[in-house]
Amino acid sequence: MSTPPDTETAQPPAHRAIRSYTLRAGRTTVAQRRALLELWPRFGLAFEPRPLDFRQLFGREAPVVMEIGFGDGELLAAMAAAEPERDFIGVEVHEPGVGHALLLADKLGLRNLRFIRHDAVEVLEQQVADASLAGIHLFFPDPWPKKRHHKRRLVQPGFARLAARKLAPDGVFHVATDWTPYAEHIEAVVAAEPAFGQPPLAAVSRPRTRFERRGERLGHDVWERAWRRSTRPFA
Repeated sequence: MSTPPDTETAQPPAHRAIRSYTLRAGRTTVAQRRALLELWPRFGLAFEPRPLDFRQLFGREAPVVMEIGFGDGELLAAMAAAEPERDFIGVEVHEPGVGHALLLADKLGLRNLRFIRHDAVEVLEQQVADASLAGIHLFFPDPWPKKRHHKRRLVQPGFARLAARKLAPDGVFHVATDWTPYAEHIEAVVAAEPAFGQPPLAAVSRPRTRFERRGERLGHDVWERAWRRSTRPFA
């Protein structure tokens, strides 16, 4: 059980000088607010600075995948529905998106999905045990296109190292973006991380969101890569 997240608990820690997101003042609908009150106790997890016990959380032993910045939750819910043998945790800071995702999880009757409304880096650092995740998904993160904002991009050498540390051996870091300069940046950063030393996987598959399908119809390219974490001991 978990109490509904409030704005204060979703705020990033004060010592984090650079954030990869801004807390937009988006409109939360009546249905989303109701979901945050009524469905959060079933699907929501409070941020606590101690590792989660996945087996206790989901009531079984299964691979766990974490999606960072899941937006409205459409893709996350679709993947959880398509892969019932896996458990999923979504991390998002924006209230309307969390509310919408809760509604989807309830509508689909998903038992293998939980949500955390908090800063993803803090969640990985403090709430996820090392070598415990089967996958980390990062789909269409903010590209921060202006050069002066590049330091705010989530994928930096320190984040690649953190992701590798939290993935189990052979765990997969799966990234997609429709912004070519950010794709080039991600490719360079991940290639420099020794734990992701092998070439990207030859093929990856996942459901497409309605926004992505619309972009494809308009000729927008999507760059997508998935790297497998090395089985060598993590240094």
